[in-house]
Amino acid sequence: MDDSKQKIALFIDADNAPANKFEDVLSEVAKYGVVTIRKAYGNWKKSSLKAWEDLLHEYAIQPVQQYDLAKGKNASDIALVIDAMDVMYTREIDVMCFVSSDCDFTPMVTRALAEGKVVLGFGERKTPAPFVNACSKFLFLDQEVKNEGANAAKSKNIKSDTRLINLLRQAIAAIEDDDGWAELGPVGSHISNKTSFDTRNYGYKNLSSLIKAIDLFELKRGTGNSYLVRDVRRKKAT
Repeated sequence: MDDSKQKIALFIDADNAPANKFEDVLSEVAKYGVVTIRKAYGNWKKSSLKAWEDLLHEYAIQPVQQYDLAKGKNASDIALVIDAMDVMYTREIDVMCFVSSDCDFTPMVTRALAEGKVVLGFGERKTPAPFVNACSKFLFLDQEVKNEGANAAKSKNIKSDTRLINLLRQAIAAIEDDDGWAELGPVGSHISNKTSFDTRNYGYKNLSSLIKAIDLFELKRGTGNSYLVRDVRRKKAT
């Protein structure tokens, strides 16, 4: 194993995550380093986990059995957090990855961040917002990525996302030159430093595609292959 690569611990809440998206998870995680720990938690006697069970040997995932001790209670969450805390303090891990759609692991995430770890999250749209926003990056597994020709109706939906528009405007304002133009790369980095952000969660493969779908911003080529972006309100003011 290459010691220069970041080491990743992957924790799966099998009761609350789609098994058919696991290859997408591995593909994304591979960008950050090598997965040295792979654990999946759940009551493996339940037929609902058959899809995950089929993946255990193929992807060398260690199953952790957790019985349903009380109706409506999920012991897997507690077991996952305990193991994650143990790994965080006893193993050389750089990145901690949590795959879950249902339960709020926010305290675990904030503690890992405080310890200097990168925290990746994966889940469906129903994942609680505090958990999503606390991660270094969170990717929705049930979001389809649109092509460059996204229609006007989809663009209108994005424009109505006040939080997203404010994030973009604030990042541009923090970086812009005297004419209001800002390099797109630093704009994306500025947003990511503030909160979990991935353009794929909005259905676009990159930030330039997302910006193009919104008529609230101008986009043009800068030096080399880079993009420059400007709030259209600055154009009207000049």
